[in-house]
Amino acid sequence: MEIKTDLVGASLKNYHAEITWRETTNYAAAIQDNNSKYFDDEKEGGIVSHPMFPVAVTWPVLSQLGEYIEAEDFPKEVLLTQVHYTEHLILHRLIRPGDKLSIKGSLKAFLPHRSGTHAIICLEAEDKNKEPVFTEYIGAMLRGVDCGKGDKAGQIPLVPENDSGANTLWTSDIHIDSERPYIYDGCSNIEFPIHTSPGFAKMVGLPGIILQGTATLAYAIREFVNNEADNDPSRISEIACRFTGMVQPGTEIKVCCTGKKIHKGFTDVFFEVKNCEKKKAVSNGYLKIMKG
Repeated sequence: MEIKTDLVGASLKNYHAEITWRETTNYAAAIQDNNSKYFDDEKEGGIVSHPMFPVAVTWPVLSQLGEYIEAEDFPKEVLLTQVHYTEHLILHRLIRPGDKLSIKGSLKAFLPHRSGTHAIICLEAEDKNKEPVFTEYIGAMLRGVDCGKGDKAGQIPLVPENDSGANTLWTSDIHIDSERPYIYDGCSNIEFPIHTSPGFAKMVGLPGIILQGTATLAYAIREFVNNEADNDPSRISEIACRFTGMVQPGTEIKVCCTGKKIHKGFTDVFFEVKNCEKKKAVSNGYLKIMKG
């Protein structure tokens, strides 16, 4: 199976979303984050969303990607091979209940990989005043799909490398209860049966249902907001990682802070998340945390 690189740059149909307080509070509750900034609407300025909430906003586009790609010659069958491989969120500000978002997108890159094609989609959200809210570069691994030498449209933002050494600065152990994939599914509306149907999961070769990758990442962000950003989620301006392993419900994950670089106005923070087998479920984790 192959995909032509002349499809790079193809646009996606615009998507519109009006955000409710129920959506934002449900998302934070789904990953057991009790930060009052997500819940206490009596505070001045109201509540904000969790930094990972944009993945719930863009899911309707990504889950129906074949219907949103405007190129008529796009081979929709390649989408059956995809798995979520990379995530890079640039947060211009946190989403708030009441936001009316307009999201435009494009196919940003097809990059050759030993497992197939690393396809990168760019989604840009702006509010009713045309101000940017977030930009998401989401990477799908199209397994067994050939893109030749690959191509990209414009620049793709790079993530700084962790050259601060191999020492782990701190860790946090988190128990993932057996119902968590169902709760995250229901509270985020990110639906896929490998997370909620044991029969389907085993049919596609998994040992059982697995926790959503974005949920694993959101748990990690919870720990970094608490430990590195003084409980202020608005200080998180970038989130990036690769998804490289599975997390089974009923087991533990370990969030590991693996390095920091302090700059004048922000800090680069590096991390990984290990599953109960001590394998990396999240690799090459990166956060940009603005100075408070």
